[in-house]
Amino acid sequence: MSEEEGRRMEPRIVYREYVYPREDGGAGPSRELRLRIPEVLDSEYGMYVWPCAPVLAQYIWYHRASMTGKRLLEVGAGVSLPGIVAAKCGASVILSDSAALPQCLENCSRSCAQNNLTTVPVLGLTWGEVSPDLLTLPPIDIILGSDVFYEPKDFEDVLVSARFIMERNPNAEFWATYQVRSANWSIDALLHKWDLRCVNVPLREFDADRECLAGSALPGRHSIQMMIITMKRDPLC
Repeated sequence: MSEEEGRRMEPRIVYREYVYPREDGGAGPSRELRLRIPEVLDSEYGMYVWPCAPVLAQYIWYHRASMTGKRLLEVGAGVSLPGIVAAKCGASVILSDSAALPQCLENCSRSCAQNNLTTVPVLGLTWGEVSPDLLTLPPIDIILGSDVFYEPKDFEDVLVSARFIMERNPNAEFWATYQVRSANWSIDALLHKWDLRCVNVPLREFDADRECLAGSALPGRHSIQMMIITMKRDPLC
């Protein structure tokens, strides 16, 4: 292989900057959170920051005072923006993506390196599969999922994995953002099947009902929704 061919095979990476200002009047070096998030531009990888990620990250940033000491797992992390924000806010974070996609796991590690988070674990967790890494997960308080409800064929696998984690952590919550792409989009039947319930969180409640977040215009005019999924407390409800 020639040097030129080798260069063509290397993924093309760009870095986007996200800035989260403190709105409490704070001063000094901690008056804002500034992040660099890598994106792999080659079509075969497809690791971009999608509009859902800044919205979920905004929810975490809005609740940053309660993040310290929380134990979070981001699933389908890829670029890892929500998980990186959570880690910077004092949470204990694990990043994960499909075990069959090593390039995604590599990008999770790349995101950590770019933001000086050298101790954040990166695991290969495939939706719907009970793997050794899933079985040995430490206690989890919050599962994060940005645009993981993208392909309808994956919806049940995502919820099965979440349900498995919640059975071991009954008070855990699944924070998820999704983009409304179809009027027929629904997980209601699957939530009922797996004894889960969901509460929608209006974007205005965490200052995400705008086209620009963290200096990014990615949310734009897309229809993004935020929901919190938990186990049903009463099996009869």
